[in-house]
Amino acid sequence: MTKKALDPERKAESDKLKAIFNSKKRDLGLTQEKLAHALDMNQSSVSHYLNGVNPLNAPVAAEFSKILDVPVEDFSPRLAQQMIEMMGFVTDLRAKASVKRLVDDDFRDITSNASELADIDEWDEKSPLRDDEVEVPFLREVELAAGTGRFVIQEDVGESLRFKKKNLRENNVQFGHAKCVTVRGNSMMPVLRDGATVGVDLGKTALGDIIDGDLYAINHNGQLRVKQLFRLPQGIRLRSFNRDDHPDEEYSFSQMQDEQIAILGHVFWWGMYAR
Repeated sequence: MTKKALDPERKAESDKLKAIFNSKKRDLGLTQEKLAHALDMNQSSVSHYLNGVNPLNAPVAAEFSKILDVPVEDFSPRLAQQMIEMMGFVTDLRAKASVKRLVDDDFRDITSNASELADIDEWDEKSPLRDDEVEVPFLREVELAAGTGRFVIQEDVGESLRFKKKNLRENNVQFGHAKCVTVRGNSMMPVLRDGATVGVDLGKTALGDIIDGDLYAINHNGQLRVKQLFRLPQGIRLRSFNRDDHPDEEYSFSQMQDEQIAILGHVFWWGMYAR
């Protein structure tokens, strides 16, 4: 099955990155093979990023930036802005009783012109959905029986966020496949803090759907985890951003069965409080 071609903006990002690599590889003593080794991924994945087969994402762009010694903004202003937001300038869309209507377009309105803040409409669980919105529920770990220590992942009927239908369509997320997950712990610091919220596309669960370096929600024997995923010849690698405290985990296909590891879906959005 042929992959869908990237949109012009993301293809242009890959083209700019490839041009930077070609212009600097001699001075830096790099080949695609050496670049792949430095990025800790296979050469095929590097080629896919440089040639616009796979879209660049913020974590991968940061690694390319560090190795090629160029700011991310030189090849992707979009991801550079996204990385600023991830470092703490994004307002978390999840609230306890009342949630602010700051989804995607509204936030871009604010950041594009800080001197002209858009009005914020408050809503709660009793507020009716707008025609251009969809309500996205949360997933959570639920203990099967007291004292067993075993969990399953179920939908939390008590919590949800609202997203614009247009933005889900633009990210190729079917409305019924969108769920939200809360990140716990420090393993994804500094990109995702404890308590950060991520949007997950449950329509992308196959090993063949994995784009190396992208974020995915995982069911690990009832534990809800968010990790970078990489495909290996005989299995998968789970990676945390905080690799000092949380080293890579590699699982063969048989170990995935034994450990009951399943991909819940691809992370298409995230947000958190600045603190």
